[in-house]
Amino acid sequence: MAWPSVPATLLIFFALAVSAEDVFLDWHVTLDTSIKPASVDQPVIAINGQFPGPLINGTTNDMFHVSVFNEMDEPLLITWNGIQQRLNSWQDGVSGTNCPILPGNNWTYMFQFKDQIGTFSYFPSLKFQKAGGSFGPIRVNNRAVIQVPFPKPEAEFDLLIGDWYERSYKEVRSLMSTKSMAYNSTPDKILMNGKAAYLVPPTEGHESLNVAKGKTYRIRISNVGTTWSFNFRIQSHRMVLVETEGSYTNKITLDSLDVHVGQSYSVLVTADQTVSDYYMVASPKLFKATDVSKFGIGVLHYDNSTTPASGPLPTGPDPFDQEFSINQAKSIRLNLTTGAARPNPQGSFNVHNVTLSQTFILHSSTAEIFGLPQFTVNNVSYLAPDTPLKLADQFLNGSGIYDLDKFSTNSSNVESVRGVFVATGTHKGWIELVFQNDLEDMDAWHLDGFGFFVVGFGAGKWKPESCSTYNLYDPVVRSTVQVYPGGWSAVYAYLDNPGMWNLRSQHLKNWYLGEELYVRVYDADPNPAKEMPPPSNLLLCGAFAPSPPAAPPPKPSNAPSLQTAAGRRGKGEDNIITSPLCGLAHLNLLCR
Repeated sequence: MAWPSVPATLLIFFALAVSAEDVFLDWHVTLDTSIKPASVDQPVIAINGQFPGPLINGTTNDMFHVSVFNEMDEPLLITWNGIQQRLNSWQDGVSGTNCPILPGNNWTYMFQFKDQIGTFSYFPSLKFQKAGGSFGPIRVNNRAVIQVPFPKPEAEFDLLIGDWYERSYKEVRSLMSTKSMAYNSTPDKILMNGKAAYLVPPTEGHESLNVAKGKTYRIRISNVGTTWSFNFRIQSHRMVLVETEGSYTNKITLDSLDVHVGQSYSVLVTADQTVSDYYMVASPKLFKATDVSKFGIGVLHYDNSTTPASGPLPTGPDPFDQEFSINQAKSIRLNLTTGAARPNPQGSFNVHNVTLSQTFILHSSTAEIFGLPQFTVNNVSYLAPDTPLKLADQFLNGSGIYDLDKFSTNSSNVESVRGVFVATGTHKGWIELVFQNDLEDMDAWHLDGFGFFVVGFGAGKWKPESCSTYNLYDPVVRSTVQVYPGGWSAVYAYLDNPGMWNLRSQHLKNWYLGEELYVRVYDADPNPAKEMPPPSNLLLCGAFAPSPPAAPPPKPSNAPSLQTAAGRRGKGEDNIITSPLCGLAHLNLLCR
């Protein structure tokens, strides 16, 4: 039988549609005292006994089902840094979208790598837990029908680099109520893939990447730390930058690369030197390290090498050379001609002539409120309510939980206050976000739910005339942007993803002490193709906390035995709860 001809574009569509997979993962999150990354006694948050946590490796449009079992002694949420959760902020894993997973309980995240590629990470979002671990790498690979804009590497490595405290994260958290710790403390060292520095005692192990001479490798680098930006370099080797947080970049060859908190990059490295071992170094930025004990140091090991790394460590730029860092950031440009998650070129969606619907000018600073140190946005330190904003938005229109647009997104509050800062984002409008850093330290800002175009950096105060310096031709698209001390950074984002989205500092103590807000992007259309309804396994808390089971009525003398009565109920129905949300069709699993 002859089949009718099918247009090539339709065949491509079919190929794309059937390529996605469902991936099921079980994660057991525990406090482990045996790992000792800093050779001191401290609890490390491990996933399935691993630190860092396991790799999430998928392809564009794959659906992930991650069942998280909280075997710690405090509530837990995991957030997926840079994964956009298209139309589905219910899976974002932050305090404004999800009730926490309580100790001894589990919850399954269900999210899709919708229309994304690239290098990302995940980490816990509550109670300063990121300083204790539970972070890991995410790879989103191209579909086979979309060509990657560089030759296939011999292999890929995930290199999670971040600062680390040589004490329990709980102790560090408790000390954040003191000004000295909140404003002036620094971590103790830098780890590479959870391992301390090579040749710095009392290191028992170090990170080593094994390569074969003449081969090229992709190294996916993520800054999973809490405080320090770092400069990364490899002795006697150069790197070719090719991707950052889901965008392919124009290729640039670098001797070293600055990576700021929360950011991720892909670089290509060719093993083109004499067979030997070579140092890999990550040194902190804007910090005067008196010796290499603060550095992250690993080894690039050539197959069959018997020669250990030797000689002086490769030097990077002056850690206080802000001009170097800004110039490098400005040189990272979007590759306009290649496809990424979709076959059409990345440059087909651009900011050349967009009309802005909104401009937020967000000042980050510090304040003492009720005698406690806080970080603020426009003089407001975020106060997380017991009820997640998304839950309140869905079922109460926010009433009693937050007041929409109570605080200004263009000017600072007259007095320093704590409050629930929720701002309107215009659905399908272009927003300009200007991050003004009034602090003396580096900062980095992240927007959940979106990639944004990084259009500008500058020193001093941002002014409307600063727009004339923007790069509107080929700005890179990413989800975390650094903001230099006393300076500003500007980004554009297209708000086509309805939901409740966290806009935060990636610096952990800033975030923990209030430097965040939420952007509510609302689409009144109830069509689930526009925004997903709450998941059937929705957790409830705060104003929606389930009522405790009612006490059973006195048993009549002729009642059947408890065993018989239980047998007449369905399996599991002896733990039925009632909830204010009972009766909603999509939440019937919560109530019977």
